[in-house]
Amino acid sequence: MRNLTIAILSILILGGASYGAYSLITKKKKGRPKPPKVVKTVFIDTVENRTVPIVIPANGNLTALRRVELYAEVQGVLKGGNKLFKPGQKYVKGESLLRLDASEYYATVQSQKSNLYNLVTSIMPDLRLDYPEAYPKWQTYLSNFDINKSVPPLPQMNSEQEKFFVTGRNIVSTYYNVKNLEERLSKYSIRAPFSGILTEALVTEGTLVRNGQKLGEFIDPSIYELEVAINKSFSDLLKVGEEVKLNNLENTKSWTGRVSRINGRIDQATQTISAFIEVKGEDLKEGIYLEAHLNARNEENAISISRKLLVDESQVFVVKDSILDLIPVTPVYFSDKEVVVKGLPNGTRILSRTVPGAYAGMLVKVYSEKKTETAKAEQ
Repeated sequence: MRNLTIAILSILILGGASYGAYSLITKKKKGRPKPPKVVKTVFIDTVENRTVPIVIPANGNLTALRRVELYAEVQGVLKGGNKLFKPGQKYVKGESLLRLDASEYYATVQSQKSNLYNLVTSIMPDLRLDYPEAYPKWQTYLSNFDINKSVPPLPQMNSEQEKFFVTGRNIVSTYYNVKNLEERLSKYSIRAPFSGILTEALVTEGTLVRNGQKLGEFIDPSIYELEVAINKSFSDLLKVGEEVKLNNLENTKSWTGRVSRINGRIDQATQTISAFIEVKGEDLKEGIYLEAHLNARNEENAISISRKLLVDESQVFVVKDSILDLIPVTPVYFSDKEVVVKGLPNGTRILSRTVPGAYAGMLVKVYSEKKTETAKAEQ
C-alpha cells in the first residue's frame, strides 16, 4: 500500500512538472507586441531665393564728439563768477567758465608794462636826433600805449641801424617778456571754446587750484559719436557717409546716424576694426547705450533661416515625399539668431522648426494650416 502511494505521488509530481515546462515553452514562443508606428508632424517653409541685405549689429556707448578736459596751467584760488562751476551748467562760446585769483600776478604784468613804456620813452630824444624818419611811428606807439590793455606790437623797423639801436636798449626783449607774462595771465581765466555744458566739476569756489590739476570736463551736447567694433571681413564693405540705424536698448526710440570715420588699423587681439558713427537728436546723452545696424552688403539668391535649423554648419533638413533628407548649403553670414545661406533651389521644402531626434530617412507628416482652417470652417 505504501509503495502504491509513493508511485501515485511520483506520477502527479512528474505530471505537474511537465505541464509547467510546457506552459513556459508556450509563453516564450509568443511574439512581443509591436509598438505603433509614430509619424511626427513637421512645419515647413518653401524656399524663395531673393536679395538678402546683410545687416551687421553693433553696440556701444555715446560720447560727445567735441569734449574738453579742463586743466589748470597756473596756481591760484578759484573765484566765484556769474554762474556756479557745477555739473549741468550751460555756457555759450567765449563765456568764462572759471577764474583764478590773479591779483599778485597781474601786478607783476603791470610793472613790466610800465618798464617797457619807460624804455621806449627813454629812446625818444635820440630817435629825434639820429633817426628823425623813425621818430613819428614811435611817437604814435607811445600815444596808443595803454597800460590797462594788451601791449601793442612794436613798430616795424625799416633799417638795420634803427633795429640795432632799439635792440641795444633792451626794448625788444622786454616787449617779448611782457607778451609772455600776458599770455600766462590769460590762463588764470578759462573760457568756453564752444557752446556746451559742464559734465564734471572737481573744484568749487575757494579751492586752491594747483598747476596741472584737473578741473572738470566740458562737452558739446548737440552732436555725439558712437564707436563700434566690426569684424575685419566687413571692413572693405563699410563706407564713410553711409547711414546707420540706431536704437536704444529697450528699442523704444530710434535715430539715424552716419559713418564719419573708419580706423585704418585692425585690433590684433580681437581682429576687429573700429567705425565711428555721428548722430544728432533729442533725448541723447553722453554715456547712453545704443545698438547700431550697419548695412554691409546685399547677398543675391539667398535666404535667411534660423541658426537652429543648420546641421553641422553646412546642411539643412528638407522634406521629400514625406521623408526627411539632408542637403548641403553654403552659409554666407551668421548673426545672433539667423544665418544667411545659399544653394537651396526655389520651391524646396525645408523645415521651419527643429524636430527632436530628426534624421535622414525619417518619415514625417507636413502640418498644413490651410487644411486645419478649412476643417474648422466645415465643422
